[in-house]
Amino acid sequence: MAGARAALESACARVADATPADAVDGVVPDLVARPTSTTEVAEVLRAAAEHRIAVVARGRGTKTTWGRPPARADLVVDLGGMDQVLDHAAGDLIVEAQAGARLADVQRAVAGEGQRLAIDETVPGASIGGTLAAAVSGPSRVVFGTMRDLLIGVTMVRADGVVAKAGGRVVKNVAGYDLGKLVHGSFGTLAVVTDAIFRLHPLPAARRFVSVPVAGPEAAHRAVHGVVHAQVVPSAVEVDLPADGSGTVTVLLEGVAEGVLGRTSTTLDLLGSGAEVSAAEPAGWARYPWDTDARGDERASGLKLTCALSGLAEVLEESRRVGVPVHLRGSGGAGVLYAAIPAGTDPAAVVDAVDRLRGVCTRHGGSLVVLDAPAAVKDAVDTWGPVPALDLMRRVKDQFDPHHRLAPGRFVGGI
Repeated sequence: MAGARAALESACARVADATPADAVDGVVPDLVARPTSTTEVAEVLRAAAEHRIAVVARGRGTKTTWGRPPARADLVVDLGGMDQVLDHAAGDLIVEAQAGARLADVQRAVAGEGQRLAIDETVPGASIGGTLAAAVSGPSRVVFGTMRDLLIGVTMVRADGVVAKAGGRVVKNVAGYDLGKLVHGSFGTLAVVTDAIFRLHPLPAARRFVSVPVAGPEAAHRAVHGVVHAQVVPSAVEVDLPADGSGTVTVLLEGVAEGVLGRTSTTLDLLGSGAEVSAAEPAGWARYPWDTDARGDERASGLKLTCALSGLAEVLEESRRVGVPVHLRGSGGAGVLYAAIPAGTDPAAVVDAVDRLRGVCTRHGGSLVVLDAPAAVKDAVDTWGPVPALDLMRRVKDQFDPHHRLAPGRFVGGI
């Protein structure tokens, strides 16, 4: 690596030996580069290409154990130094930020003008780039969709060091927009995103949370469907169902004060006895049901389940029948749930639970992905599950990264 290090140091002033803290899902790289601009990222990737170095990009390191461990990780490109909000055009409702900028910092920057980037911070401290790469979404997905729905422009660096741009600064500009969609959820396997432009939404004048206890899966299903099919226009409909006992369905209502007041009253009637109103977020709101700070064997198995709304009851019911404790939390209104199976659960039992839950999700038009898990579980389970478009995804990978040096092996099918 001596020649490679010299080339990297010529490309970027801040190159250092990696430490165990720089591991990517247990794989410790040799070096860490910390560029401060798109130009430096391009030079680093160009040097890495010349020396056939495998590269993993990192934002704030909050999701480095998600997906599969990389087959190789010679170099981590740490984008934490690229943390600026580059522009906030409040009149146009757009914001441009570097990939290493924390989502929370972007929210603070735009809030002064009464605006927000309508993406929930599901992992504290997460960056813009990491949120985009992992396709993270939370309760607000019901109304606003995912980050790719808000993305209107992106700057990225290809594996060969060539800088590419897609989209622009106009909300209706769709030129190159599909390129932005491709990198969304690609786990850094296609390119290194260095900055992105998003459309914003006004902060609501009023917010109210209406929560009701539910005895179990069927009651949760009825409560969700009652709200979704009513005229209350919820911003979020969340289910929180522990492994046993009762759970909660919470509805978020936003908008002008008078409208929220009326819709809150209607929602209370819909949810019935026991429903309560609060101006404060309930415990666990927009957070996964597992500890995102846990590492190694101490971390739970974290699953992402999707299904059509008609299948919600069956998915919830199956979670109670799989033989291991499963805590489900997520967007009942969008059919996107997250499940935690406790750390220390026998890997074979986790695999069986995953297979059973995946079967139910598939029957209802969805899927199941193991986002995070201890190494013993990942070794035993099909992390991503069946992917109908896998051949196409492999061709896209070959076009963007023909030598498979960007986060090799972390994504579906070993991409």
